[in-house]
Amino acid sequence: MSDAHPPIAVPLPAALPAPAPGWSIDADVVVVGSGIAGLTAALRCAATGLRTVIVTKARLDDGSTRWAQGGIAAALGEGDTPAQHRDDTLVAGAGLCDEAAVEALVTEGPRAVRRLIALGARFDEDPEGRIALTREGGHHRRRIAHAGGDATGAEISRALVAAVRAAGIDTVENALALDLLKDADGRAAGVTLHVMGEGRHDGVGAVRAPAVVLATGGMGQVFSATTNPAVSTGDGVALALRAGAEVSDLEFVQFHPTVLFLGADAKGQQPLISEAVRGEGAHLVDAGGTRFMRGRHELAELAPRDIVARAITRRMREQDVSHMYLDARHFGADEWERRFPTILAACRAHGIDPVREPIPVAPAAHYASGGVRTDLAGHTTVPGLYACGETACTGVHGANRLASNSLLEGLVFAERIAAAIADDAPASAPAASAPAPASGPGLLPPEARATIQRVMTAGAGVLRSSASLAEAAVALDALASDVDRKPAEPGAEAWETANLHLVARVLTAVASLRPETRGSHWREDHPERDDAHWRRHLVVTLRPTPEGSALAVRTTDTTAFPATARRPRGERAVRDQP
Repeated sequence: MSDAHPPIAVPLPAALPAPAPGWSIDADVVVVGSGIAGLTAALRCAATGLRTVIVTKARLDDGSTRWAQGGIAAALGEGDTPAQHRDDTLVAGAGLCDEAAVEALVTEGPRAVRRLIALGARFDEDPEGRIALTREGGHHRRRIAHAGGDATGAEISRALVAAVRAAGIDTVENALALDLLKDADGRAAGVTLHVMGEGRHDGVGAVRAPAVVLATGGMGQVFSATTNPAVSTGDGVALALRAGAEVSDLEFVQFHPTVLFLGADAKGQQPLISEAVRGEGAHLVDAGGTRFMRGRHELAELAPRDIVARAITRRMREQDVSHMYLDARHFGADEWERRFPTILAACRAHGIDPVREPIPVAPAAHYASGGVRTDLAGHTTVPGLYACGETACTGVHGANRLASNSLLEGLVFAERIAAAIADDAPASAPAASAPAPASGPGLLPPEARATIQRVMTAGAGVLRSSASLAEAAVALDALASDVDRKPAEPGAEAWETANLHLVARVLTAVASLRPETRGSHWREDHPERDDAHWRRHLVVTLRPTPEGSALAVRTTDTTAFPATARRPRGERAVRDQP
C-alpha cells in the first residue's frame, strides 16, 4: 500500500474566479497547447475523423517547442539501439524512471521521428545524405537529430503548424484555458477559456468536448530566471489540480547548466546555450581557465544535467562568483556560424562574441520533469482528461530528464493519446456543468508574480533545504492570505499568477517531503540519495475545503506508477503506428 502524508492546508481557490462562458464551440477533442505534443495529438486525432479544436495561449508557433535548440533524441545512428538509449535515460533519471514508459519512448521513437520527417520536418544531414547526429549530456552515442544547426524546435514547429493549417483544424489563438468542464459523472466535458482580445472570439467562452488533451508546456516562469517563454506559467498542471487530477514529481525541476549569464538581476526568459555546444567539444571553465568538470564524472562536460548544474553551482560558491564560462573559441568563426548560428547571434546581441571569448553561463530553470500523472496512453486520473509533453508526468524522465528526450516524449506520447482517444471517445458529448464557484481566497494581483518568482528562486531553486523550503511555503501562503483585503479583478494576468502560485505551493510541499538529494532535487541538508526509502514517487491531489484547499500527498510503492482511473497501466495495447 502507498503511504499517505498528513493533508497540507493551503489558502488556494478550488476554481478560478471567472465570468460564465458567453460562447461555446462543440468538438470531439479539444487540445490545449500548440507545441510538438499538442500539434501532434491534434493532427493524429483529426486524421481519424474526430472534430478537433486547438486552443493556444498565444499564436500557434509561440510555445516552448520553437525555442528548443539541441534537437530530438532517438536511436537513428549506425550501431545505436533503443536499448542503449533506454540505459542512458534510466541513468539520467536517477533511479526514478518508470521503465515501461521509457521502453515505449525508445522503441517507438525512431519511427515517430521518421513520421515527423514525412510530415515535412527537415533535419540537418551529413555529406552522405544521412541525418546528422550529435551528442549531448548523458548520451554515450551520437543520437541527437538537429535542424538549422541549433534551430531544431523552430523547424519542428514550422512543419507541424503548416500541417495543422493544411488540415484545416479549427484553432483558437490568444486563449488562456481556465478550468475543466465535467459531466454529471465527473468525466471531462471540455474547458472554459478566455480569448485575449484578438480573433473571432473574445472574453470567456468554452469548448465542449468529451476528450480534453492538456499539452500546455512547463512552468519555468515560477522562477526569476528561466529558459522558458513567458507563456510557461504552469497552466495545465494548475487546471488539472483544480479538476481533481493527480500530479507527480513536481519537485524535479531541471535547471539547465549553461544559460547565458546576463547579470545577477536578470529576470524572465534567458538565452539558452545548448548542450549540443558541449557535445561538439566546448569546455566548462572558471575565470582562471580551469576545466573543473574533469574528474567529477566519466563524461566530464557531457555528464547528465543535474550533475553539471551542481558542479557549476559548487564552483561558483567555492570562488564566490556569480557565473562560470563555456569556452568554444577553438570552434572558429566558420563552425560557429554553420553549427550554432542562433546561439552566436544571441550572444553577440548581448555584447559577447563566442569566437573570441568564453561565454559567461549559469544555471537557470529549464524543464519540469513532473506534471499531470498519466498512464502509457496518456490517461490522467480524471476520465476523459489526457496529458502529454512537459505538462504530463509519464514517468519517462524520473528525477532528471535526459537531454533532448523532451521533444521525443511529446511526439511519442501524443501519438499514443490520439490512438487512445479514437478508442475511448463516446459517440456524443455528454452535458457539461461549469466548474464549481471559486471558494476561499480571491485572485492575487498580477504584480505578485515577481514575488512568487523571487521566493521560489531563493527557497526552491538549484539549492534547497528544509529551512529554505519552509520559508518559501510561509511566504507563498502569506501572499494568498493578504488577498482577502483587496482581491484582483479576474483577467489573464491575474489567472496566470494564480496558476503560478498553485504550482509553486505544490512544488515547495513535495520538495519538503523528499529528504534526499536525487537528480534535479538537491537538498543541502540531505546531500545523499536514499534508495531504501525514497526510490518512489510523491503524488498530489488538491481537495477543496471551506477555507480554501488542502494538498493530499501520498507516496507510491515503487518507481512504476499505479493505474489511473481509466484502466490499469499498460493493460490496453496501443495500436501500432503505421
